[in-house]
Amino acid sequence: MSLSNGRHYLAIPGPSVIPDRVLNAMHRAAPNIYTGELHDMMPGLIADLQAVAKTKHHCAIYIVNGHGAWEASLANVLSRGDEVLVLATGRFAHGWATMAEQLGAKCTIIDYGRRAAVDLGQLSEALEGDKGHRFKAVMLVQVDTASSVKNDIAAVRRTMDAAGHPALLMVDCIACLAVDDFHMDDWGVDVMVAACQKGLMTPPGLGFVFFNDKADRARNSANCVTHYWDWRPRAFPEEFYMRFDGTAPTHHLYGLRAALDMINEEGLANVHARHATLARAVWAALDAWAVEGPLEPNIADPALRAHAVTAVRIGAPNGEALRSWLTENAGVTLGLGIGMVDPGQPGADGFFRIGHMGHVNSHMVMGVLGTMQAGLTALGLPHGKGALDAAAAVCAQV
Repeated sequence: MSLSNGRHYLAIPGPSVIPDRVLNAMHRAAPNIYTGELHDMMPGLIADLQAVAKTKHHCAIYIVNGHGAWEASLANVLSRGDEVLVLATGRFAHGWATMAEQLGAKCTIIDYGRRAAVDLGQLSEALEGDKGHRFKAVMLVQVDTASSVKNDIAAVRRTMDAAGHPALLMVDCIACLAVDDFHMDDWGVDVMVAACQKGLMTPPGLGFVFFNDKADRARNSANCVTHYWDWRPRAFPEEFYMRFDGTAPTHHLYGLRAALDMINEEGLANVHARHATLARAVWAALDAWAVEGPLEPNIADPALRAHAVTAVRIGAPNGEALRSWLTENAGVTLGLGIGMVDPGQPGADGFFRIGHMGHVNSHMVMGVLGTMQAGLTALGLPHGKGALDAAAAVCAQV
């Protein structure tokens, strides 16, 4: 007998839970791609994406995952031999840097480890040392999906401005757009990349590159850009098919339209507040369990934690043991503890991640926490008492 039968819940940091409303919007016959409602829908869809990113600048849509959006962003602003500064606070900035290197760029990486946000003093020192302004861009991730650290993007921009450095500020918001607050224009971000499968609650398949006029001027001399990755036809299409360099991702667009409608109806500020509250509920439970056990959030300072995902340290092999128990016995899947140890080194099974992004509410989070407590008990892993009461108290404050 297993208690896992029923509707399985993926409590992973993407793809997130897809709302029935989004699935229903996609469950339809193929539309006319030459004229009609699909064409008429696009201006409003772009405007709503801009509203989520809090920008008046440009948006290009690609039929890709987040890694494709990475490459699109780099191809439009870099030339072979360009140098970029990468601020790494987990696995994914390193991945973006590797892609830049494969395009022929040279990356200077400041690695802050897996448990810390960007150190602005180190950033300032690196920028001040670049007297010849070799760095064409400063790249970082707002929320690293592996470490769950959240960086202060506005502070990075202030540091760049204080140094008088002209580099582009490029930010990966794949994990956190429509979850953690983001202000592309007010924070002075030149390029932002995102994808549809996390806070935007749409099945994987769409990547987004938002860019301002300064970034588009860099496109004039970028020699890495190719026909498919060129953002100009997509952002400024003369004909509809040019927006996608061919056939549109029709059903993904219908699903995204439904997801944006849900965000608009709730209100973006309320969406952010909901995620912040549910994240605090998760942290409250972890704090209670940690009193008498090995569990602890990977990021010690709550001010530096993402509202989209929480990486948890529990010690090998307990992370994988707990994940397996929940999948097999409770119908819940937690996220793998990726990127927390160096490749080839032991200990990856001492971590897991809890995704709390997108179409998620208090009963879903409380359900995950309740089944986690059942798993800790079943496996005989030491843990403090009162975790569910602590989480419930956070939810009750609404």
